[in-house]
Amino acid sequence: MKDPMKMLRPLKQMQDRMAKVQSELENETVEASAGGGAVRVVATGTQRVVSVVIDPAAAADTEMLQDLVVAAINEAMEASKQLAATKMQAVTSGLGLPPGLI
Repeated sequence: MKDPMKMLRPLKQMQDRMAKVQSELENETVEASAGGGAVRVVATGTQRVVSVVIDPAAAADTEMLQDLVVAAINEAMEASKQLAATKMQAVTSGLGLPPGLI
């Protein structure tokens, strides 16, 4: 019979690598913009918005500005999710799991 602790060692190593990637994602950022740069959003790799910069000229039309802010945030969140998925895929690639499972 195989040593159960030896069988669990690769799982523990993967958990350690995943924790490291999560920590790295907290410090990595992505940037997205809308309206030709009128609104810029920066988010972390853990889908946390850290800044929103609005060109003062865009503030004249409130309705348009609201739409631009939503668009920029959605784009930043998508970029952040893609960054996280790419990093996590590198950790789980040797497990033979289907993409998106973890």
